[in-house]
Amino acid sequence: MGTRGREIVGEHIDRVLELLNKAFADEWLAYYQYWIGAKIVEGPMKDAVIAELLQHAADELRHADLVSGRIIQLGGVPLTSPKKWFDWTNCGYDEPENPFVEKILEQNISGEQCAISTYNSIIEEIGMKDPVTYNIAVQILEDEVEHEEDLQSLLEDLGVIINK
Repeated sequence: MGTRGREIVGEHIDRVLELLNKAFADEWLAYYQYWIGAKIVEGPMKDAVIAELLQHAADELRHADLVSGRIIQLGGVPLTSPKKWFDWTNCGYDEPENPFVEKILEQNISGEQCAISTYNSIIEEIGMKDPVTYNIAVQILEDEVEHEEDLQSLLEDLGVIINK
């Protein structure tokens, strides 16, 4: 990033880079949680759940790309070791030990709710101190809200099937 682009962030650059690297860790862990969940999920509506999980995995990977691009623009370095993701994560990683669709959906809904809170906090903290990062966070937040809604709809549909 050019010097003028860094100037608009000013003294907040270290904090912005910290927030972005934490979000970067979250996105990679979310990507893997969705991807592995799609591979092991079992039960009714499995095909619909797999399709949704794979779409969300692709979105999380795109988010990681957006966040890492911004980190680099600001002169930072994205976390270069997957081991560091666990140290930096806001939302953690919820290993899918039970492959039943209901459990996989519940785990991922919880992850999306954490992501919504994380990006909302970034938006509130950064505000117009860094409009570029703000806009990226808003864009990702929109996706995360949609993901939560998609997963909750699947869980509701599953409840109708199971309770019949």
